[in-house]
Amino acid sequence: MNKIYLLTLLCSVSLFGIELPSEVAQLRVFSKSVKLNSKVIQLSNAQQSITSLLSGHLERYFVEPNQKIKTGDKIALIESIELSNITSKYLSLKKQLLSLDKNQKASKLLYEKGMLSMQDANRQTIEFDIVSSEIDGLKSQLNTLGINPNKLVEPTGNFIIYAHSAGRVAALLEPLHKVIKEDEPLVSIVKEQAFYIKSYLPLEYAQSVKVTQKISLEHNKKIVTTHITQILPELDEQSQRVILLSSIDEMVDSLFVGSYLASTLYFDEAKKYVGVKKSALSFFNNEWVVFMHKKENDAHESHDEHKDEDEHEDSFEARVVKIITQDDEYVAVEGLNEGEEYVSDKSYYAKSMMLKSSLDEHGH
Repeated sequence: MNKIYLLTLLCSVSLFGIELPSEVAQLRVFSKSVKLNSKVIQLSNAQQSITSLLSGHLERYFVEPNQKIKTGDKIALIESIELSNITSKYLSLKKQLLSLDKNQKASKLLYEKGMLSMQDANRQTIEFDIVSSEIDGLKSQLNTLGINPNKLVEPTGNFIIYAHSAGRVAALLEPLHKVIKEDEPLVSIVKEQAFYIKSYLPLEYAQSVKVTQKISLEHNKKIVTTHITQILPELDEQSQRVILLSSIDEMVDSLFVGSYLASTLYFDEAKKYVGVKKSALSFFNNEWVVFMHKKENDAHESHDEHKDEDEHEDSFEARVVKIITQDDEYVAVEGLNEGEEYVSDKSYYAKSMMLKSSLDEHGH
């Protein structure tokens, strides 16, 4: 009895003065739907590896598993003797080219004054062109490696590998301080929008399902929209259900391959029903109900004996409804008429108040 009294007291204190939101039941268009069990999967082309363009010593990773990355983010640092040789040669040839340029200009003046033969002047030009061509080749190589040759002031063996697409780090494939070969995979990346949903549909609905129909997922308290891209020709052996593949239409955080999610498939057929918000539904006395404000006359009659005590409290009735179908936000129901006002949210308060009222009646 003490527990019952305490529950009644708590309900009275917490519910006093709370204003519950309400809406008017309206006719809404609903598509026929069915609840499914779905699994997050990834197609074979959704994963890629980041490799090193040079051989060298793996010094550092700038990322870690499950980290989100974008194009251009640093991935790893390689200490490469090959790069050291390339940059050293490039800087050396640049100095040599400056010297050859001076010699070429001086030879041209001497030739014009008749103090140098054409053969010697041409030899200076040819030598200049050869070095210039080598420098252009090294520039192109450095640009391919992601190194700006114009900013290079001293030889370096530090080769930084960058991400060439956005995604999430699946795994680091090689340990630190290992000697890496050219084109050896270092990091596995999962493309951000490469997730698909594999859903299992009861065989009885096989004739109604079509490509492009919508499947909604419940993920992190949000609704994620997908659309069917493929209906596989073979049944799932274990469940004997039709397998549907659907693509995700938006960016979604924290999706993990292999996880199972609750989902709803919506068929193309549409009908009008009286609809209420999903947040209005409550399970009460083993039935689905929607709470309604009691009419003033009914409320006065049922609370005359508690009039002084409860004059500020609202009164509710639980209207039993039958769920027909639903969409992402509303539920089609039988048992409620168009235009009737109902408690659209925080229905647990109304439920608590009815339980309190029931306890009070038993107490008297």
